Amino acid sequence: MFRSRSKEGQAPAANRVSAAEPQQTRDPEAPKGRPTPKRSAAQSQRRTIAKAPANRREAAKRQREARRTDMARQRQALAGGDERFLPARDKGSLRRFARDYVDSRWCVAEFFLPIAVIILVLSMMPSLQLKNISLLLWLFVIVMIVIDSIVLVIRLKRTLRKRFPDQPTRGVAAYALMRTLQLRRMRLPKPQVARGETP
Repeated sequence: MFRSRSKEGQAPAANRVSAAEPQQTRDPEAPKGRPTPKRSAAQSQRRTIAKAPANRREAAKRQREARRTDMARQRQALAGGDERFLPARDKGSLRRFARDYVDSRWCVAEFFLPIAVIILVLSMMPSLQLKNISLLLWLFVIVMIVIDSIVLVIRLKRTLRKRFPDQPTRGVAAYALMRTLQLRRMRLPKPQVARGETP
């Protein structure tokens, strides 16, 4: 009786608007009213929420732990060949192909250290004949390593140009040569192909 007409007119209009709007329904799989975040998203959020270190000692401790975790990941990657965690010098399809190319063949340079030990022992012998043999053996090994390395570089560059025509190959040949100087079982990342296998 004492209500104003303007309020009476507004009330039904508001009811009509609310009735016209669709009601928001909850996702049946998310009883909390929001979807459960993925584990990776939750972990990254936890890291950002984590408190800043209270002092320099705690900050240094956190850095050491992070470095230790990264190094452990890197060691596993070097043993298993996981591309994601390899050092920067070993990453990329070109470097992986160069590693496989070297590991699939016999190289004279990989036997350099054992032969050098033999030559050193022969050169320390009192016999002049053995010293001359060690000198000749030394020259022979050096010449063979040079020839084998030149052949390796030429063939590797030719293969890289065929397989990766659009990618720059600078530094890949030097990377492959450094790998030939290591014994096969000492190479890191570990060889992923057998000898004689086509990379």
